[in-house]
Parts: sequence; C-alpha cells; structure tokens
Amino acid sequence: QVQLVESGGGLVQAGGSLRLSCAASGSIFSINAMGWYRQAPGKQRELVANIIISGGTTNYADSVKGRFTISRDGAKNTLFLQMNSLKPEDTGVYYCNLRQRTYWSTRDYWGQGTQVTVSS
Repeated sequence: QVQLVESGGGLVQAGGSLRLSCAASGSIFSINAMGWYRQAPGKQRELVANIIISGGTTNYADSVKGRFTISRDGAKNTLFLQMNSLKPEDTGVYYCNLRQRTYWSTRDYWGQGTQVTVSS
C-alpha cells in the first residue's frame, strides 16, 4: 500500500502564490508517474500536471502552463506544485496521484486532497 498526504492548500487572492506538497510513504516501488489533479465544484477531476518518473518528462494542462511548476524530490518521495499568478478558476480540491506500474498491473493511489481557494 501507498499513502499520500498533501499539504499547502489555502485561501489566496488572485495573483498570489501557493506551494503544494505531497509526501508519499509505504510500498513505494515501480512508480510510473506522479502528478496533481484538481476538481472544481460540479466538474470532473482533471489533470493539472504530472511527471513521468523514467526520463523526468513533465506535462501540464494548457490552463496552467507558464504559471505552475511541478517538481519532485526523489530521495524524500515528495512531490511539489508551485502555483503562481493564481486565478479564481484555479479554485478546487487538489489531489496528489501516484501511478504504480508493474509487469502484472497498473494501480493509482490518491491523497485525501487539499483545498485551494482563489478569491477575486
């Protein structure tokens, strides 16, 4: 089992910044990718950014490119999301995701989520 614990959410004014952290623990092996997703009220959960562990490729939603930066401290099994120039439409619950892929299966783990609220 893998446990993911997010932190760093909160209330911020438009134009401000927040840094989210996700600490992973447990049976961490064969990690394919780690990423951040968000879910706004009444909307589906969407990918914000992720890192493909092998090679370090990063992917961003178009809506956050140039404003958000995803990074990872492999030694500490911690994932970060630096969010700058925040907009009200960035409001939502942000979830950390870890995808574990072995020869036999692929499994996604999720954190409990952290609320980000951007006021206009």
